[in-house]
Amino acid sequence: MTNTIADIEKAKVILVTGSNTTENHPVISSCIKRAVKFKGAKLIIIDPRRIKLTQFAEKWLRPLPGTNVAWINGLIHVIIKEKLFNASFVDKRTLHFDQLEKAIEKFTPDHVESITGIRKNDLIDAARLYAQAGNPASILYCMGITQHTSGTDNVKALANLAMLCGNLGVEGGGVNPLRGQNNVQGACDLGGLPNVFTGYQAVTDKTIKAKIEKAWNVQNLSGKPGLTATEMIPAIEEGQIKSMYIMGENPLVSDPDTTHVEKCFNALDFLVVQDIFMTQTAQMADVVLPSTCFAEKEGTFTNTERRVQRVRKAVNAPGNALGDWEIICNLAVRMGVPMTYQNSREIMDEIASVTPSYGGITYERLEKESLHWPCPDLNHPGTPILHKETFPCGKGIFHGIDFIPSTEKTDKDYPFLLTTGRVLYHYHTGTMTMKTNGLNEMAPECFIEITPEDADRYGITDGEIIEITSKRGSVQAKAQFSPKAVSGTVFMPFHFAKAAANRLTSTKLDPVSKIPELKVCAVKLDRIKVDA
Repeated sequence: MTNTIADIEKAKVILVTGSNTTENHPVISSCIKRAVKFKGAKLIIIDPRRIKLTQFAEKWLRPLPGTNVAWINGLIHVIIKEKLFNASFVDKRTLHFDQLEKAIEKFTPDHVESITGIRKNDLIDAARLYAQAGNPASILYCMGITQHTSGTDNVKALANLAMLCGNLGVEGGGVNPLRGQNNVQGACDLGGLPNVFTGYQAVTDKTIKAKIEKAWNVQNLSGKPGLTATEMIPAIEEGQIKSMYIMGENPLVSDPDTTHVEKCFNALDFLVVQDIFMTQTAQMADVVLPSTCFAEKEGTFTNTERRVQRVRKAVNAPGNALGDWEIICNLAVRMGVPMTYQNSREIMDEIASVTPSYGGITYERLEKESLHWPCPDLNHPGTPILHKETFPCGKGIFHGIDFIPSTEKTDKDYPFLLTTGRVLYHYHTGTMTMKTNGLNEMAPECFIEITPEDADRYGITDGEIIEITSKRGSVQAKAQFSPKAVSGTVFMPFHFAKAAANRLTSTKLDPVSKIPELKVCAVKLDRIKVDA
């Protein structure tokens, strides 16, 4: 996030897209609702489903799944044509405005309506509302924007929209991704990506590589980017990967086309899983290493707003479970690489020494306050709002982006678009939440959300178990008539291993981020025949 969570309540306009915020990020949804109900903010929801936040929205635009670049360019088209943009910000702080103008020229409201299904007058109204002169506007998005083959383009297009109206570097503004897990921001910050060292320092940069080698007292670190998680699965099939070590992930439920994932894992010579419970993936492992949960160890979380916070041990770990870092260090020593720390504080000190944006973050400071990175030195107060005076590259760069359709479309054989997501009562693959009776009572099984009208056309009744089939597989789930559903689109949560929605989803990837297109999948629905 370029801005803070608290900053949402300072926005005059809030645009939420690709985020079912009340169920995925309920605390943040409370900020949005307070901003609307008590502080006069205007809310724009752009989502294929009639999510709960639409009840608070000034405008709800319903695009077809996978058409994000088209409607974003459509908003930009209206704002430029009606001269509603922040000309001073564009002139002083950005480059390549001409490229943006050229790219959006064809995205007239009529053209956008033909692609997205959004009525042109609604698009125009939303553009005018977002661009209200002098009012800061915040953009919030989640995996409904990123989990597409055009995910990178979607994010760049949102950045174009924010810069166009001068909504970066100001309170109540920003482009704000809502992270899907509690420390995923921290994992990325500290090198949990295949092309960077800690702090997003490129592995291909020889100067940085030499600095890291010196700090770690090693030689010949690879300067070649590795594979992303989504690239590793086909690499197994191609014989490039013979063994795998998985920590805190359950790809047999969370990855697309999970039937294919299972086949690939069976082809491995050796699989290690390090986790706190016996997940579906752990059950396939040759070795399972029991690790501690968050409440059983010391450390830090870096949350969605770049805020680094201390986590303190509350209870002892069960059995022989060890902290993740202790397991890794023990393995490293056995493999001939000395890696010893007395405690997690020493690791944090090393993080600060090799990560420029964390340079001023220490346990001593975190005892008294949480800090937003970048925080480069001990005297720095942290940076709640990014890009106040300048951008890391100097001026913000507009990108001319064209609309590229999703790789999978409906047809007569697969007439519905399936989109996937979460429900309030379960988290990710249910590894933890499905151990809780109360949550299982609230959400006991998988379902497929459908409109009564669509169901009626196929003779489907509310509560009936039906079969959902894509080009990759089939699962069975209970049909659920829902006011959130919109005709032509069905929704399934991906938490439930017994009816794993990701057996249906596509492995097509964004060419830059390598994120799969989990949010657009063509399916058919069939009633289950019962033998007489």
